[in-house]
Amino acid sequence: MLRTRLPAIVAAFAMLAFVGCQTDGPSGPNASAPDALMQYGGGGGGGGSYGGGGGAGGFRTASGYSVTAGNTYTVTVGAGGAGGTSGGRGTSGSNSVFATITSTGGGGGGSSNNDDGRNGGSGGGAARAAGSIGTGIAGQGNNGGAGRTLSTPTRYLGGGGGGASAVGGAASGTICGTGGTGTTSSITGASVTYAGGGGGGGTSGVGLTAGTGGSGGGGAGSVSGAGTAGTVNTGGGGGGSTSGSSGGAGGSGIVIIKYTVI
Repeated sequence: MLRTRLPAIVAAFAMLAFVGCQTDGPSGPNASAPDALMQYGGGGGGGGSYGGGGGAGGFRTASGYSVTAGNTYTVTVGAGGAGGTSGGRGTSGSNSVFATITSTGGGGGGSSNNDDGRNGGSGGGAARAAGSIGTGIAGQGNNGGAGRTLSTPTRYLGGGGGGASAVGGAASGTICGTGGTGTTSSITGASVTYAGGGGGGGTSGVGLTAGTGGSGGGGAGSVSGAGTAGTVNTGGGGGGSTSGSSGGAGGSGIVIIKYTVI
């Protein structure tokens, strides 16, 4: 665990971005309360073997928390979930936490061994038509998308993982589900999009198109190999893979605290 002290920077505003897997710190800015807090949980891993996309980590914001100079405050940044190995569901991401505020990790995507997407901040996509979508948490994210099964020849398509701003796309026609879109923030002074869902994967060699990852770090699905990992420190979900391959890992989360120096 890395320990850090919130500095008293001589400026109108100061900001700390925590990006490690786990951080706790004696802190205490010369400030009465954070002006803004933005945090995302770790993204869920994509499912293996025509897997669903991983759901994005949960998105939370807050303001007005009282802090005291010199006191210790614990900050936990959620790790992304591992992608499912061949046939296995993706692992859900870990939670990000500051004080009493928790952003739940994204749900892992479904797979050939278990079609159901996992629940999370945003839910993982289902694999095949038989699977159930993973559900997201209201106020943090959205549900994953439905999978699809085609016949003659038999083909399986994974649904997209849910994103912070939109549900994961359902597989449609011969196209696997797209990851749900993330949300954009300018808390750092630049416009950055976080918490996109992972795209769905599908059966290889039979004319399918993989699902794209959602804007905000969602990894793309694949119909020819492993799913793409979600982008680190965005909470993006990992993409689902094709037959016999592994899903992409979810991206780690982030915690950003902005406060007034006095």
